[in-house]
Amino acid sequence: MTGRILDGKALASEIRAKVAVEAARIAKALGRPPGLAVVMVGENPASESYVRHKARSTIETGMASFEHKLPADTSQAHLLALIARLNADPAVDGLLVQLPLPAGIDSAEVLAAVDPAKDVDGFHPLNVGRLASDMPALVPCTPLGCILLAKKAHASFAGLEAVVLGRSKIVGKPLAQLLLRENATVTIAHSKTRDLPAVCRRADLLCVAIGKAEFVRGSWIKPGATVIDVGINRIVGADGKARFVGDVAFAEAVEVAGAITPVPGGVGPMTIACLLVNTLRAACARAKLPAPTI
Repeated sequence: MTGRILDGKALASEIRAKVAVEAARIAKALGRPPGLAVVMVGENPASESYVRHKARSTIETGMASFEHKLPADTSQAHLLALIARLNADPAVDGLLVQLPLPAGIDSAEVLAAVDPAKDVDGFHPLNVGRLASDMPALVPCTPLGCILLAKKAHASFAGLEAVVLGRSKIVGKPLAQLLLRENATVTIAHSKTRDLPAVCRRADLLCVAIGKAEFVRGSWIKPGATVIDVGINRIVGADGKARFVGDVAFAEAVEVAGAITPVPGGVGPMTIACLLVNTLRAACARAKLPAPTI
């Protein structure tokens, strides 16, 4: 048995095409393109690459991209002042602050300073609370991408046993909330969970975001289960060559799973696609326009 590959690159491409159509509609109504502002503090190669991809995707889909790159020694007061200006800028519909932030800056205070109506990362306490309360909210992009990929394997999540391995505020917890909205039966597992392999083997849908390379083995997976691998880890082989792998041992898992995301090319491309969707949703909500049909 070989699991079906859930191609995140292909699905993200489909979503971006729909975003371009909706962005043109919204731009016509607003008299300007929807705008996404990204703030980055300091130099982090991974973050810089990610920000470049965000900017390129934003522009390619007909939206306006506003990048603000600040030096690592930027004060928290200066950063908060910039956020306040972007909150007030009518051309900015979506605003995100790239994490991680340099030491000495309180990330929680910075994220809480973003206007919740522009919080396209879904990290503001108000959006976190609204998601947990089953109210409309801007939700984190990576969990949203996981849900859309899993829907390629399941017409309905109702009654499915879903295990989320990882309890971060960015992925694990919001993903569990989204799965509950879809009527799945959800277990959140983590490093302190007893008999973790047995818990994972219960899952019809296993979502892994634990940050450890190839941590989940093929023997942990229920035959026929859907596996969503959020991890991205750089490892160097015996030949000295670097490669990226997920949190799931793919070569083992693909022989057991019914469907599985690859790394790279799975969840990663979906994160940026969902960021674009969130920006459109924020623009429509602020202008009281019909929500995008994506």
